[in-house]
Amino acid sequence: MEMNRRQFVQTFGLAALGLAGAGTLAGCGGGNAGSGSSANASSKVEAIKSRGKLKAGVKKDVIGYGYLNTATKEYEGLEIDLCYQIAAAVLGVSYDEAKKQKLVEFTDVTPKTRGPLIDNDQLDIICATYTINPQRQAEWDFSTPYRTDHVGILVKKAAGMKSMADLDGKIIGVSQGSNTKDMVLGMLKDEGFDAKPDFQEFPDYPSIKSALDAGNIDAFAMDRSTLKGYTTDDCELLQPEIEFGAQDYGIATKKDCDLSPVVDDTVKGLLENGWIEEDIAAWGLL
Repeated sequence: MEMNRRQFVQTFGLAALGLAGAGTLAGCGGGNAGSGSSANASSKVEAIKSRGKLKAGVKKDVIGYGYLNTATKEYEGLEIDLCYQIAAAVLGVSYDEAKKQKLVEFTDVTPKTRGPLIDNDQLDIICATYTINPQRQAEWDFSTPYRTDHVGILVKKAAGMKSMADLDGKIIGVSQGSNTKDMVLGMLKDEGFDAKPDFQEFPDYPSIKSALDAGNIDAFAMDRSTLKGYTTDDCELLQPEIEFGAQDYGIATKKDCDLSPVVDDTVKGLLENGWIEEDIAAWGLL
């Protein structure tokens, strides 16, 4: 599978997308780009070209999406690969060359930190299972969705919970800054379950799983593909047949920034040529 994947990404690199001229777009902030140094000062694309690297916010604990491999000390996953594709598009190199030269500077982010890090220009993009919704779209630009997932609820098999109704009075662990709580409450209402759970927020996913294993919470609610990495033999999804809380993941950039259309065009191209579907399969996210 790895050999096929390597051959695939070599075929569908920057040349296939035709984005080499993307850096000529307007600047950030919605103002006129102007000319000379003032235009360059407001351009995200020019800033990236000047430093020679893309600064990307990613997850470090979501296997298959953004994961810091403790053995290799390298980030890996679908979203890491997407960051290299964006870097290739902006810097005018192939995807393979972007990876070889390590043209992305990764910073691990949480739901609480990712937005501010874009606002203060510490990061160029956020590619970290960032769900698109109207509230966030008012604050930041988002690419076309590259992946759609649904929320799931992980419970201990020994707890004996078989229905969402069993969540009544239970404590559900969720990530700080996420909209998971609202998704769960909406599902319980829509499905007609008379259950009123409590929620406890945690700074990261491993902390939620540790709390579940320790018996400090009764359930772990998160996107299903994320939960897959934390599902052990003694855990299971509660009523997996109930699909709710569709999560459209997009790459976020600063509002009205010239980098935004470059990112969106890249994602669209990778969807059209099948690269994203191939990479999803390569990372076992099906």
